[in-house]
Amino acid sequence: MRALLAVISLLMAGCSTSRPALPEQPNAPTSEGIVAAVGKQWDTADQKVAASVSIARENADRPDIVRSETTVALSFLPLPEPGELALARARAAKADQKDYAQATAFGKNLLASIDKNWAKVEADNREALRVSQLKDARIKELTAEVERVKREASDNIWTLAGVGIAALGAIAMVFAGPRIGITLLLSGAAIGAFPLIVDSEYFSYIVGTTLALAAGLGIYWLWDRVRDSANAPYEPPQK
Repeated sequence: MRALLAVISLLMAGCSTSRPALPEQPNAPTSEGIVAAVGKQWDTADQKVAASVSIARENADRPDIVRSETTVALSFLPLPEPGELALARARAAKADQKDYAQATAFGKNLLASIDKNWAKVEADNREALRVSQLKDARIKELTAEVERVKREASDNIWTLAGVGIAALGAIAMVFAGPRIGITLLLSGAAIGAFPLIVDSEYFSYIVGTTLALAAGLGIYWLWDRVRDSANAPYEPPQK
């Protein structure tokens, strides 16, 4: 029995080593909807800010429109930090076009870096979801394999038990006579075939038929006993 279990363990180890290693899962959410929803909200806010600022520039000669559109744009943005606000005020007070050009270039580079990093976040999210699905499939596969090995080990126990009983039956045929030997041989065959019967799609029919036969034999035995008692000659009680 130990040898059989060792062989099964080796087979399992061989099967496990033959599988390709799972790729490393990125540190990202595995739900694609989270990243997609945040990205969509972010894009919506950016578009509205860009639209309001663009309209404000188109109406630069109308201070009321500029103030209203920039107010709309600011509603989509967080409050500026004091340091950033001071830099902007100093730039406006100086009114040097070189400072504006440098700030504009910095903004474009920062936006390109944000877009690049966000694209990586989306790619990592898709990869994390793919690897997570691979892990779920591997867990399901290993669980099914463990159940199969357990079932095979149980079947082997029944088979070994049946072989043992059959061997005892063969010995009993020699030393105890055919009556006991044949009974043990049939019992061994029945024990060895038990897993096949249980796993069969006709198991319920087999059980039902067996119970029906057992009930029929029981009824016949009881009827035979009653008939024998009724037909037995009368014997007066001895005094």
